[in-house]
Amino acid sequence: TMPKEPAVLRQNILDTTAAILACGIDPKKCFLFRQSLVPEHAELAWILGCLTNVPRLLRLPQWKMKRASQSNEGTVGLLTYPVLQAADILLYKSTHVPVGEDQVLHLELAQDIAQHFNKKYGEFFPVPKAILSKL
Repeated sequence: TMPKEPAVLRQNILDTTAAILACGIDPKKCFLFRQSLVPEHAELAWILGCLTNVPRLLRLPQWKMKRASQSNEGTVGLLTYPVLQAADILLYKSTHVPVGEDQVLHLELAQDIAQHFNKKYGEFFPVPKAILSKL
């Protein structure tokens, strides 16, 4: 949600990919792709954002904390980031999502968005359940 130099961003993508492969992820056994090359993530985020009310996003603790660290000038990208996370989860019809305690509220938002979408348009998205890490 913070502006980055294009060269730094490209290097971060390569470094993250290298770290994933170094952890033993086998690209022959799973899909490994750059999310920014899949326009459906942003497209679904837009659709879901049109179903999400602003007061709900303003209540999320991460918004309050990060906005404070940005001199109380939080960006639209920061505010709507949880909707993008919901799109990332729902796009693949995920049923279970590994999350840390700090992301439970964002997953609850994804659950609420899925339920709202399903109520309005018919059963389409599974309501994802949390798999809490034990760190």
